[in-house]
Amino acid sequence: MIGQLGTAPNQLTLLRLLFIPFIVIAILDEHYRWALGLFVLAGLSDFLDGMLARALKQKTALGMLLDPIADKLLLSTLFLVLSLAHRIPWKVTVLVFSRDLCIIATAAVVWATTSIRDFPPSFYGKANTTAQILAVFFVLLDEVVPSQAVMLGKEVALWATMVLTVLSGVHYIFRLGRRLRAQGPPPAAAA
Repeated sequence: MIGQLGTAPNQLTLLRLLFIPFIVIAILDEHYRWALGLFVLAGLSDFLDGMLARALKQKTALGMLLDPIADKLLLSTLFLVLSLAHRIPWKVTVLVFSRDLCIIATAAVVWATTSIRDFPPSFYGKANTTAQILAVFFVLLDEVVPSQAVMLGKEVALWATMVLTVLSGVHYIFRLGRRLRAQGPPPAAAA
């Protein structure tokens, strides 16, 4: 798996992780133009790593793990920092973090106690990630070029994030419950 780090798509994913502290510093220093530019570059690296993985036939198990982790770290960090900077309401960030922590905890328990090893994203999960990306983009853009259209985009993206966070969390629970029922009861412990 270590050898998989050298593939171009995985290098781009790691590069995305390197953007995080610089975006945070730019936000904390109120250099929103830099923060927006770096966020857009991080988004481009996300697009390119997937495209390269398919084009170069370099899809790897490591990449399938790293890519969503990099996305989640980037978005979660930015939601937290933008809430600390009073640019995103705390209720949105609390919902996003609560859903993610519940999913991580549930997946860990299921992974440890069943034979289920994959947790593929659903349409609602992908839609939620898209809403989060748009929310961060419009929040940063509003600091750079404030306008009615940008403000509207920000409000719509934040509301969509809240709705899709709840919807995708509930969908995840139902989908996992269906998989667990299909798997059958766990073997009885020896007495």
